[in-house]
Amino acid sequence: MSDLERPELVCPAGTPAALQSAVDAGADAVYLGFRDETNARNFPGLNFNRKELEAGIAYAHERGAKILVAINTFPRAGTPEIWHKAVDDAVTLGADALILADIGLIGYAARTHPQARLHLSVQAAASNPESIRFYAERFGVRRVVLPRVLTVQEIAALNPRIRPVETEVFVFGGLCVMAEGRCALSSYATGRSPNMNGVCSPAGHVRYVETAEGISSELGGFTINRFGRGEQAGYPTLCKGRFQAHGKTSYLFEEPTSLNTLAMLPDLIKAGVTAFKIEGRQRGRAYVGAVVRAFRAGVDAALAGKPMPEINLDDITEGGRQTTGAYERAWR
Repeated sequence: MSDLERPELVCPAGTPAALQSAVDAGADAVYLGFRDETNARNFPGLNFNRKELEAGIAYAHERGAKILVAINTFPRAGTPEIWHKAVDDAVTLGADALILADIGLIGYAARTHPQARLHLSVQAAASNPESIRFYAERFGVRRVVLPRVLTVQEIAALNPRIRPVETEVFVFGGLCVMAEGRCALSSYATGRSPNMNGVCSPAGHVRYVETAEGISSELGGFTINRFGRGEQAGYPTLCKGRFQAHGKTSYLFEEPTSLNTLAMLPDLIKAGVTAFKIEGRQRGRAYVGAVVRAFRAGVDAALAGKPMPEINLDDITEGGRQTTGAYERAWR
């Protein structure tokens, strides 16, 4: 394949140590966020201050990797200053691209820093040619991170209609089952918004309660799941909770499982995807290193026309189970 067809491997980093692990394991680009509510993984102990970002950019650039800064939450009405400063500082420190979701913030970045490379976050939920072309023509957006609702065939049909805009798709990690950027479940339970505060199911609202039968997991005072003795107690996220409806107990929205498209990489490359994104900024450096190495090997094998490597990632997937998500699913 030519260089233009070689997909970029975009990997997560929630800490400087994870950034180094991603780069050392073969990441082409690392995405990360500031230590505040401007990014959608605003959890204690995660993310970067300005000095850490500056050092991280230097580390990546010295090794031929890029740094993409996610400023992908939605500013509060009338108080966009924190988000504006995040844009300004990311550009000043030398970030290779900004990942943005809010249309007003995208407009600010395009006006204030016309030289900056802008990527449209998955939180913007742009999945058709008309919406993507709007962002490209109006603001100069160069890449769109596609929502996790399109099949491979739909992505292949989309790419020729939006060129030269690039597409980036998720290939591994936790699945968000709601419409990207529109979830209100966690906000209802905790009063903290994933889309504005950057926190889905914040740890401060989580409780595990010992019962005679086992363990109950709670979020914001709501019981999300009950686990029997010896059953692994998962993290209480509302969309992946187990509830009783019509006398039946089940996962009403989606079972806890991880996306894994390692075997599908050749198909996604043929579909014209520019970048493969691994989810997991809240995960540790061991997770980052293991997944990046696996997908580095997979991408390299696909480009060389070799069989996909058989790599077992069960131990680091959510619920110990894997899915190809919408890529192979007939939604309609």
